[in-house]
Amino acid sequence: MKRLRGRTPGPRTPIALAIPALLAIAFLMLPLLGILVRTEWGELGAHLTSEGTTQALQLSLVVSFWALGLSLLLGVPLAWLLARVDFPGKAVVRSLVLLPMVLPPTVGGVALLLAFGRRGLLGPWLEDTFGITLPFHTSGAVIAATFVAMPFLVISLEGALGGLRPRYEETAASLGASPVRVFCTVTLPMVAPGLIAGAALTWARALGEFGATITFAGNLPGTTQTLPLQVYLLLQDSPEAATSVSLLLLAIAMAVLVALRGRWMSTPGNRRGGRSGRSGRSDPLPDDSAAPVLSGSAAQVVPESATADPAPPSQERWPLHAEVTGFNQLTLDAAPGTTIAVVGPNGAGKTTLLRALLGLTPRAHAELRLGDTDVTGLPPHRRHVAWVPQDGALFPHMNALANTAYGPRALGVPRAEARRRAQEWLDRLGVGHLAHRRPAQVSGGQAQRVALARALAARPRLLLLDEPLAALDQTTRAHVRHTLRTHLDTFGGVCLIVTHDPVEAVSLADRVLVLDQGLALQDEAPAEVTRHPRSPWVARMLGRNAWPGTATPEGLALPGGGTLVIADPLPPGTEALAIIAPEAVSVHRDKPTGSPRNVWPGTIREITTSGSRLRLLITSPQAPDLVAEITPQAAAELGLTDGSPVWTSVKATETTVVPT
Repeated sequence: MKRLRGRTPGPRTPIALAIPALLAIAFLMLPLLGILVRTEWGELGAHLTSEGTTQALQLSLVVSFWALGLSLLLGVPLAWLLARVDFPGKAVVRSLVLLPMVLPPTVGGVALLLAFGRRGLLGPWLEDTFGITLPFHTSGAVIAATFVAMPFLVISLEGALGGLRPRYEETAASLGASPVRVFCTVTLPMVAPGLIAGAALTWARALGEFGATITFAGNLPGTTQTLPLQVYLLLQDSPEAATSVSLLLLAIAMAVLVALRGRWMSTPGNRRGGRSGRSGRSDPLPDDSAAPVLSGSAAQVVPESATADPAPPSQERWPLHAEVTGFNQLTLDAAPGTTIAVVGPNGAGKTTLLRALLGLTPRAHAELRLGDTDVTGLPPHRRHVAWVPQDGALFPHMNALANTAYGPRALGVPRAEARRRAQEWLDRLGVGHLAHRRPAQVSGGQAQRVALARALAARPRLLLLDEPLAALDQTTRAHVRHTLRTHLDTFGGVCLIVTHDPVEAVSLADRVLVLDQGLALQDEAPAEVTRHPRSPWVARMLGRNAWPGTATPEGLALPGGGTLVIADPLPPGTEALAIIAPEAVSVHRDKPTGSPRNVWPGTIREITTSGSRLRLLITSPQAPDLVAEITPQAAAELGLTDGSPVWTSVKATETTVVPT
């Protein structure tokens, strides 16, 4: 099949598609060209300034702007309802919204007449009670234009709301903002392009309304005779003038469409200048002078600004008690100042737990007490539970200072005091110099510190952090981790941190809560969890081999049929988890002899680096997959590569067995 060569590099356009497309363009353009060709350009000014035309234009502007106002008043809440709330009959309501767009305008006018006319359903009541008569009145023209045009606003705004992640609104609620405040200060500004596009389309459609208006409101000069109705009359007496007025309406419609330039199809997530494309950015900060500091076995880089002005200790203390039911089933008790790391595999219920404490999910329910206050029955904005999601969810239309002051302002703090408190928290976290930058103008590490400052400025009683450092590189993560640890030391409430990073769990938390399928497998100090993990996933997260099995007189029976010999046997039938450190696994080219009690043949499937050592993934038909750790020199001496056959051995005394 022959193809047409495109103007830009890429696939050629098939003729079978190009010809119908060109015909469609011609079909749409010819009527417009007809208006341009038939316009009497010399008489255009006289036609447009005639008394009848100017009167109709003024009336059209009045009617269209009133219709736009009514559409905004009624259509914006309706669009939010359709986008955010699930209710019975939602599909029917959406069909009702779309109906005026596909209904013949004259039929719409008849329907309006039967509803609001003098003999309609509501017409007599409106006339007897309020003295309002809609037909053959300007207000009737407004009602007709609103009926036909409002769906454009609702559909456009619903699409924008559907593209807006609820996380922004949920975060605002966690900072203490009421639903109405969230809608006005977060939702509407973030969907402003969709709202503006919908409003422009609504206004343009109301300006050009004809069928419903003439059927319901009539065609009275100065009262209901809008510009489209004027065109209809001019066609009978002065076709040249009708063409000129049609050109005016065409120019207005084209101006609206050109100004929008496709914005009614955009969503908040793909607008230029948003952070959606930069959520993973974590550039090292050139203005963070740093010195290395060792904490345990991990070296951390401490920003100078993080230690120069530590946060003052909180005077208020809020212990935590929570009974969580539903998907998650556990009890949480924590003293003030406790930080709990929540870990577990994907689907374990970590985020569900946080959302249950926030009161934002039907999957789980939390009976929550903070201090002496039972907040179980309170909505999210009154719980004093602040949430920092993984991407920070900074409001893109606000700068860092306004973001940080949002919580205090939502709680009723005067503007000046809220901004002062916000600046203090930004300074404490080392990002005070970024106060007037928007989220799109800062790096990932800086954004995370702003998000943390925003949460702390709201003075929460419970702080929830959902993988706050996951998107950062190692250098920036060390900056933010040390800053976070510094301020959690003085926090008067309880903090829960969801993490997949063992360094974060060990360095930030006082306790580690291990979840699996909504249940708590372990809730102990980090050192105890590190020594005796009760979850295979946690053991692997810590870099250990973890083999579940059942105790027998010979050792531990493995699921694959093998037996692991252990030094301290357990009562037969006990379910247990064998923990083997990678460095305890010996790798040989030939079958070893001597003291090892556990010996298996295997094949190297993967070689990776871990610091200055190599980690080998070894598969065996006689044992589960095993990770061994050796030096590069040993690997070279043994001639190990991917696919090499090897023998592995583990001493019985090198295996830790934890009953589960």
